[in-house]
Order: sequence, then C-alpha cells, then structure tokens
Amino acid sequence: MTLDAFMIDAQSVHAETKAMLTLLHDLYPICRSITGDGVRATLARIGREIPLEVHEVPTGTQVFDWEIPEEWNIRDAYIADSSGRRLIDFRQHNLHVMGYSVAVNARMSIEDLRPHLHSDTQRPDAIPYRTSYWRRDWAFCLSDRQLQSIGPGPFDVMIDSTLSPGSLTYAECLIRGASSQEILISTHVCHPSLANDNCSGMAVAARLAALIAGANPRLTYRFLFAPGTIGAITWLARNEQRLDRIRAGLVIGLLGDSGPLTYKRSRRGDSEIDRIAADAIHTLDPQSARIVPFSPYGYDERQFCAPGINLPVGRLTRSANDEYPEYHSSGDNLGIVSGESMLQSLTALTKICCMIDGNERFLNLHPKGEPRLGKHGLFRDLGGRGPADLEQAVLWMLSQSDGSHGIADIAAASSLDADLLRQAATRLQRAGLIRNLD
Repeated sequence: MTLDAFMIDAQSVHAETKAMLTLLHDLYPICRSITGDGVRATLARIGREIPLEVHEVPTGTQVFDWEIPEEWNIRDAYIADSSGRRLIDFRQHNLHVMGYSVAVNARMSIEDLRPHLHSDTQRPDAIPYRTSYWRRDWAFCLSDRQLQSIGPGPFDVMIDSTLSPGSLTYAECLIRGASSQEILISTHVCHPSLANDNCSGMAVAARLAALIAGANPRLTYRFLFAPGTIGAITWLARNEQRLDRIRAGLVIGLLGDSGPLTYKRSRRGDSEIDRIAADAIHTLDPQSARIVPFSPYGYDERQFCAPGINLPVGRLTRSANDEYPEYHSSGDNLGIVSGESMLQSLTALTKICCMIDGNERFLNLHPKGEPRLGKHGLFRDLGGRGPADLEQAVLWMLSQSDGSHGIADIAAASSLDADLLRQAATRLQRAGLIRNLD
C-alpha cells in the first residue's frame, strides 16, 4: 500500500475534516462509562461510518486478574431546593454525576450532602470528571463556584440509575489484507462528554478505518473500540492465543487539541512501530513533534505492553493525559478541538500505516559472503567504477535482509529511496537470492 492509495489530497481535505467533526459532535453528548447503553449508542453511531462487530461480555467473566463489573445505566439525576428548582442537573451536563453512582432518592441537609459533592478549586468554573467503578458510592460533581453558592438546604437529591448484572461492550472493525499479520489500532470509548478525551480519538479512528478499507492494504488492520483499561484487558484475555499475529499497534486518543503530535514509545522502545511513528511525525512537524519514552502510566498502551503480553504497541496523542488545563473536566468541550488538529492527526496516522504496510522484510538466502551478482544480471561486468543507485540498493538489500529489517529501516540506514529498494528487492527475489518473509 502506498501513501497515494489513500492520501488526503487538497480536494478531500474539507470532506475528511467535515466527516470527523460531524462524528465528534454526534458522540459528544452521549453519557458513556465502562459499561452500559451509552457505550452501545456510541458504537452504533460509529457503526454508521464503518462495519463493526460488537461483543458483549457478561458480568462476572474472569479476565486475567479482573472480573467484568456490573453494568451501569443512568436516566436522570438532580439536586433540587425545597421549591423543586434544580440546582445541579444531569440533563444539563452528564459530568454532574460521578460515573457508576448508585441510585439515591432522599432529602438532605448540606451537612449530609457535602461529602458527596466534588469540585476542583484549581478550576473553579469547571465541572470535574469523577468515577467510582469498583466501590459502590454516589456523588455529584459541580464547579467550585456552584459549590460556594449552594445554600443550607434542605435538598431533594435524586439519582435514577441502575447497577446490575449485564455486560461489557466493545467492538472491532477488521480490514483484511493480503497478509494475516495485523496492525492493531485501539481507542477508548468510556469517557462521557469530553470532546478531546476521547471523542476526537474515536472520530479519527473511524475515518482512518474507512480510508484503509478502500486502499487494498498488504497487512490486516484491526480497529478496537473498547472501554479504557478493563476493555483492553478483556480483549487481551479473549484473544491471548492469537496475539502472535499482532505485528505492531497504536493506542490513539486526544487527537483534536492544539498540542503537538506526541508519540509514546512501546515498552520495547526500539520496535518497528517506534522507529516508523517517530519518523512519520517528525516529517510532518519537525519543529514541535515529541517522542516520549514508555511509562506504565497513561492509556491502554500499558495493557498491551504488560510484561506477559509485551506487544510492540505505542501511543499517539497530541497533548497527553493531564497535560492540558481542560483535561477531565467540562472545559474539555467542543471549543477546544479543531478540524485542523484532527486532520493533522489523521494525516500522521495514514503516513504511519502506509510506512509500516510497505515495510516488507526479507531473508538473504545466500548470506555467506556476497553472491556473485553479475551472473544474475544484478551488477555491471565492467569493474573499477562505483555502483549505480540500483546496484547500491541491491547491496543494501542483501546486507540488511536478515529478517529483522524492513524496507523503511533499510531506507533510513542507507539514505536510499524506499521505492528504489523495492525495485532491488523485486530483482533479487526473481534471482532467487532473497525471500519475502511477509
């Protein structure tokens, strides 16, 4: 697959940007969590863009050291004064209720209610995002200015929610290529109304899948839309026997803000995806693009890179987790994402996918000394002159074809064009001197 196969040309820029922004705007209002109807509604909307296979994993299912939790759904919630006026209203913003809050229907004083109110003094006008997945609790989230203005009560407090046996929902989009080797692209679908984190990641992933589906790729691409942490762990537990097909992967998210393109290396640190992603984003933005080392904190790269899994999976974001002031608050709204940033993120991902898709690996079948290239028609008969470009490419291909270096790696080492190296590889294969391992 070449970059031309699905490059975003000048004519398609507007259409691609509009498609991503439309999907982002449609996803933003949905109240999502790690389980429940919000996740299903999210996947149904993405499924209008690309074909998805949706999976439901029942509550109580063991997935490594975890169990699938009870399913949470919410319909309404509020704090009202004695006149019935809603002071805090879930219908106005779904961040007003802590994720996984159990049902409540009571009249309370401010003293009883206060332990169940969360605000952020550092961001006094923003509603913080809070969850309690693994401990039964309930709470409301509000801006610190709202908290300071609330009266003594009494208050009518209501959360109309259910927490009961159900399932965890995730979805996959599989785009089959000529090879069964897979590239895994994963993005989290559990956050409620947070535009950058992660409506932007879902929207970009959907467009990337649509582009690749029309490009006749060499490798197979698996897009995973799953709740953070527990979703990735569930997928790994259910697919452990086939992980050897994963050649490389990316966790993507937070792709719409004004931060620079940021690649976080896999745990391995020097894998194929690490080299290619770093090169791709530096090519697009040589002044600002960032490469950061792996750490076991962040998003689902830490699951795919766990010691017992150790897949070559890195992460692509713009700002990373907790790096922008609106992070995990109502400030992460539609106003902080831009079509320009999402388009650059999509362009970076298409470039990475094209580079890795074209990064074929070969094995030198005559590695004990240089083969006599002249008798194969691969080197001139007249000596005494330096090799021509194609002959240089032949020599580099033979030298580096030990099964661990792909075309992109050899191009970087030799400063030769990748297409020239592919020509050399084709001639070497015809001569029976190398074999394509992919």
